[in-house]
Amino acid sequence: MTIKSEIPKSGIAAEPAPATTRRPQKSKTYSEAPRKLKFGRIDADLSEVESAAARARDHIFSLQDPAGFWCGELEADPMLEADYIFAHTLLGTGDQGKLDRALTEILRYQNADGGWSIYPGGPSNISLSVKCYFACKIMGISAEDPILVKAREWILANGGVVECNTFTKIYLCFLGQYEYDAVPAIPPEIVLFPKWFYFNIYEISSWSRAILVPLSIAYAKKPFKKIRTDQGIDELFVGGRANASLHLRWDKKHLLGWRNFFLLCDRMTHWFERVHIRPLRKIALKKAEKWMLERLEMSDGLGAIYPAMLNAIIALRCLGYSLDDPQVIRAIDEFEKLGIDNPSGTPEYPEPTFRMQPCMSPVWDTAQAVYALGEAGVTRNDSRLLKAADWMLSKEVRHKGDWAVKNGKAEPGGWYFEFNNEFYPDVDDTAQVLLALNKVDNPRERYQYDVSQRAIDWIFSMQCKNGGWASFDKDNTKMIFQHIPFADHNAMLDPPTVDITGRILETLATYGYTRKDKRIERAIKFIYDEQEADGSWFGRWGVNYIYGTFLVLRGLEAIGVWNHEPQVQQAAEWLRSVQNADGGWGETCGSYDDPATRGVGPSTPSQTAWAILGLLSAGDTRSDSVAKGIKWLLDRQEKDGSWDESIGQGATRQALYTGTGFPRVFYLAYHLYRDYFPLLALTNYKRAMEREEA
Repeated sequence: MTIKSEIPKSGIAAEPAPATTRRPQKSKTYSEAPRKLKFGRIDADLSEVESAAARARDHIFSLQDPAGFWCGELEADPMLEADYIFAHTLLGTGDQGKLDRALTEILRYQNADGGWSIYPGGPSNISLSVKCYFACKIMGISAEDPILVKAREWILANGGVVECNTFTKIYLCFLGQYEYDAVPAIPPEIVLFPKWFYFNIYEISSWSRAILVPLSIAYAKKPFKKIRTDQGIDELFVGGRANASLHLRWDKKHLLGWRNFFLLCDRMTHWFERVHIRPLRKIALKKAEKWMLERLEMSDGLGAIYPAMLNAIIALRCLGYSLDDPQVIRAIDEFEKLGIDNPSGTPEYPEPTFRMQPCMSPVWDTAQAVYALGEAGVTRNDSRLLKAADWMLSKEVRHKGDWAVKNGKAEPGGWYFEFNNEFYPDVDDTAQVLLALNKVDNPRERYQYDVSQRAIDWIFSMQCKNGGWASFDKDNTKMIFQHIPFADHNAMLDPPTVDITGRILETLATYGYTRKDKRIERAIKFIYDEQEADGSWFGRWGVNYIYGTFLVLRGLEAIGVWNHEPQVQQAAEWLRSVQNADGGWGETCGSYDDPATRGVGPSTPSQTAWAILGLLSAGDTRSDSVAKGIKWLLDRQEKDGSWDESIGQGATRQALYTGTGFPRVFYLAYHLYRDYFPLLALTNYKRAMEREEA
């Protein structure tokens, strides 16, 4: 017997659709007189919380662009600056001043052991260290300079160049520093596999797809630019380049495993390359070129992400496009827009620098800021929120992208992360934008309702078989792809995650959905199945278990799960157990490498806010943990209403990374996380205290 859901698939709520989307009860604004309610366990009252939140609110508004959006800096490791120097060296382009300043940025972050790390305070990383070393050599630093002597010692002690990942090795091939025959093959023929074929390109993650297709063109064309001998890195091969074993090693423990199968295929591909048996190469290159050119439209560069954009420029040049071709000019312009140039330095670090961002985050930052401000009591018809809402509405996706290959019946809807990226909307951004729009009374209420309806329908269409949601694709879960030799960037798949699923539950609850809908019950089951033994949840898109746990608890509370359920209380106890002695919470990116360190790290404003929000969602409003966490935020707020989330001083000053690109490979510092999440935590705490008093 099938029980039909009381909530229609096409409706936002069970009852007849109103003229506007369903909203939660309006919260009080800051214009109301504060009530003098004592915390009880810390020396403060709610008026202090309200004052701090008001300052944070004003600070966030001060960062709003006149066009209505927010876009904080998105910071990453020095790989971006190293690749920037490499790219312009290969292309024979670039502004010398920017290149010099990019080198300064690289040198700022060298570790004491000589290497470079992919997150502040982390261990040195071999691929990043080789790239930074090579960039230094290209820019004229001598191999005998103490900077490079120290770096070389660390690199050689850790296996040398041969231990780098595939993308690094291929880039080295372009400048004659590695052998094409020794890198994993990325033949363009992969684009010819039909969509029904098990190994077609739509079975890998969207970002890997955007990176690999142009890289396959470059691999097929095998560009080579000779550089001066003194710019080379032969000294980074253990025992010398002539004696180094460059080829990938077989898995001797699992002779019949998938790794060896793919290595055999790789060796066969290289053999076909050497004897020029490539009957489909011309067709494959044409299709790869067409695929790439199509996705350069309605986008800020291919995929609107740094590595894909860089590879697209190289691929266009390999295909014969001149530097003055409109496609190349546009691709380079979009790439350069990611740069942040400080030719006069900054107050914190006076030496001139230039750094690159991996992408831009305006839709994400705007949605988070509007939601936090709305929760903080900013009136629903505030002109600044309305301007932000209209800007977000203008970014709605109305064309089918790569997601439609496995979800062809769904109509387009939702939002992407960047300014323009029509082929790649993502579920997480879409859910957050819906939460933000619900905080605004828009005069175009019918239009906003229709846009929200399309987005919710699209979200439901993207639900995976196991009940969870991924970011860009549906059921992108074929683990076999992680054994492919060029998959060592650890991001070949886009599986469903609990952090995104938790946010979606919160969104759907906001728009009137309940547990009576069987799709929501499937999502809850997915979340329960993914819970760790200690009660935490893994965070795929934020660092790490604190992030995953906070979003799950928010979602479960919103959708009506009783906060005394064992899963909820176990998660709350885990959050309390990992609180730092100073009252805050922190977790480093190292927890992706060693789960035993989950919840361990210096306290940060964003992670402290996440933990507080998680505990509040679990019904914990009066514990010492929550009180101390609030006190930690109050004590560390700056005079302008912001929070600082960095370590070091002057030349060594670095933002701590609480955002995740690819676990174990690439991490991010969202510069606005430290502002809008603490605001959200303070206002949610104040509201919880007022409810208890009432």
